[in-house]
Formats: sequence, structure tokens, C-alpha cells
Amino acid sequence: MSQQLLKIGLIGLDTSHVMAFTELLNSADHPYHVPGGWVVAAFPGGSPDFELSASRVQGYTDKLSADYGICIMDSIEEVAEASDVLMLESVDGRIHLEQFSKLAPFRKPVFIDKPFAVNSRDAKSISALAKHHGIPIMSCSALRYAEGLTTKLRGGGDSPIIGMDCYGPMALQSTQPGLFWYGIHMVDMLYSGMGKGCLQVSSVHNGDHDFVTGLWKDGRVGTIRGNRRGNTQFGAVIHRENSSEAVDVYAHQKPYYASLLEQIMEMFRSKLSPIDVEETLEIIRFIEAANESRATGRTVFL
Repeated sequence: MSQQLLKIGLIGLDTSHVMAFTELLNSADHPYHVPGGWVVAAFPGGSPDFELSASRVQGYTDKLSADYGICIMDSIEEVAEASDVLMLESVDGRIHLEQFSKLAPFRKPVFIDKPFAVNSRDAKSISALAKHHGIPIMSCSALRYAEGLTTKLRGGGDSPIIGMDCYGPMALQSTQPGLFWYGIHMVDMLYSGMGKGCLQVSSVHNGDHDFVTGLWKDGRVGTIRGNRRGNTQFGAVIHRENSSEAVDVYAHQKPYYASLLEQIMEMFRSKLSPIDVEETLEIIRFIEAANESRATGRTVFL
């Protein structure tokens, strides 16, 4: 292993993302290998009251150890000490603040996988901790960097985006309320095109669907359609002043995890996040507001 490679530590081994990222980093013969880093250590974590966490953590822990020789450690602090940079991968957004609080004193760059947090209070606390310790942080869904989406966003020439409609599967999990579980993918896609500046959110839903409308301060409108029946693929329509264009996030063979990982590695090297933390905070507030509207039927101001 080259001395030039960044030593990467993983926190939370209860998501398939840890396997995807480790394969892309540690397998030099992978067709979409992302150079520059090497996963060296990990802390399993896991949330006993969240079935999709508790049932997966041991399997991913064993596989990372057996297939890649990752050193499995007993604490978050041990992983932070052994690593140059960190990826907080715990699937349970409720515990991200607690885990980040243990990482922050080490002053090392951190990628926080979605969801950044499951409420604005925790999100603001994470941001404040990062600022206090001078830590670059980045958080998003991998769908934000799907080649099919980024290509369309770059390809509009001088025609500005006046709106965007995003859709995808939206399963619900009680521990990750409303849109925080799968809806966050679509919110991240929406913000990749619209940017920050949402003023208000309204939501309607039934057993099969959620539909969320966001009104931006400049008059633009963005929507999210979450499906629990029928279409299970992600996609979007970008509306520009001179055209509307469908987005196929599966149009390219390159996996969106590889595209995201390239951005993460650049953040680790430059210590500059490609996503403004204020946008990340607004995304959390957008989801929070959508959930409030979902519960009350009323428009919620951000």
C-alpha cells in the first residue's frame, strides 16, 4: 500500500454502502476504482432498536474483515486515531450527532452518509461542532452525483433551471421519520438542481404515494413524488426556460457510488466540501417541514 494513500476509517457497518465504498477504494482492478485512499479500520456500531441496522451489522463486519482484511476496532475513537479521514456510515441518522461528537476532537475530515441527521437541532449541532474544530464535512445521497443527473444539469447551456420534479421509491421506517429514510434521495437530487432558497413546503400523501411541493424564494417550484406502489426507480424532469428534459439516473454504467466517492476523495484532499453546509442544513429542514406538512396537511415555512 502506497504511503501516499489516505488511511480511511469507517464508522457504522450496518449499510451496504460500506461494502460499495471499500470495494471501489481497495480493489485496484475494479473497473471504476477510485484512487487515493484505502480503508484500514472500522467500528461496527449498529442500532439494536432498528431492525435494518441490527440485522446487517454482523454480516458486513465479517465480510469486510474476511474479504478486505479491515481491522475491526472496539471504539469510534480507536478508528479515528488510526485513520487520516473518516466516513460516518451508520444507517441510523438518529445517532450521527453522538458519533460525530466523538470524532470531532480528532480534527479529521468526515463524510457523513445520508441522512446527515433526522432533525434540524442535531444537524445544527453537527455543523457547529465541525466549525468549532475546523473540520471539513460533507453529506449527501449518492443519487446527487449519478452521472445521468449531473450530465443533464451541466448540459443546459445558458438556460436557467426554473423547476424540477424528482421521483423514486419511498419506503417508510419508523425510526427515520417520513422522508428521512428514502425520500432524502429525491430531496438531494432536487437540491442539486435547484440550490438552496426554499421558502415553503406542502405535502399530500396516502398509503401508496407522497407528493411534496417546494416553493423557492425566487418563485421557482420543485416537487418530489415518493412511491410505495408501482415504479421503484429514481428519476427526474428538469425544467428550464427553453425546454424540459427527463433524467435517467441509470443511463451510465458508472455506479453513482463511484461518482460520489470521487467527490468525497477530493474533499478529503482539498479539505473543501463541494456542498455548502448551509445547503445541507436546509435539506434537513426541508425534509422536516415536509414531514410536518405530511402530518398536519398545512403548508410549512422553512
